[in-house]
Amino acid sequence: MFTGIVEELGEIAAREDLSDAARFTVRGPIVTADAHHGDSIAVNGVCLTVVDLRPGEFTVDVMGETLRRSSLSDLSPGSRVNLERAMPANGRFGGHIVQGHVDGTGRVLSVSPSENWTVVRIGVPAKLTRYLVEKGSITVDGVSLTVSAVGGEGDDSWFEISLIPTTLNETNLGETQPGTVVNLEVDVIAKYVERLHLGQSTDVAGAK
Repeated sequence: MFTGIVEELGEIAAREDLSDAARFTVRGPIVTADAHHGDSIAVNGVCLTVVDLRPGEFTVDVMGETLRRSSLSDLSPGSRVNLERAMPANGRFGGHIVQGHVDGTGRVLSVSPSENWTVVRIGVPAKLTRYLVEKGSITVDGVSLTVSAVGGEGDDSWFEISLIPTTLNETNLGETQPGTVVNLEVDVIAKYVERLHLGQSTDVAGAK
């Protein structure tokens, strides 16, 4: 499990395309300081398994399914990525519950800087809108953020996030431009609540 508090802005050092998969070597001296083979590290919000280590770098294998469902397919050497190690059981819970399981991708529609923060509007798949509420939590490229506005309908649905200078400087969200594709993970609690509600509805219907 992760919390969406990015520990390091890493960089893709190498990419090897395989049959229906890809192997990435990621440069990240902070997250590799105590890493071991088999550990989980979130790369732009996607939970990946360390398969090889060398000083300051780690290698991960990404299956075709993950490449198709996330923005990792767009990564190339030099791409900067948000990195977070899995949270230890005694760690400080700084963001919100993040599984590292991407629910879909969104596309940046606009970036509106102001004096003290930047508002980013992101187009979201219609199937995810039911999990978005103003002041609720969402993970964008592995960053735990608060939804500041929700709007649109169907395929034109969108939400906004407001980014402070620290987030802009210490994550790759500071580099986003209109058209950028980002990984989205909605609040897992919202998904469980929905599932529970559907289960209750089914029980009631079956009892009639």
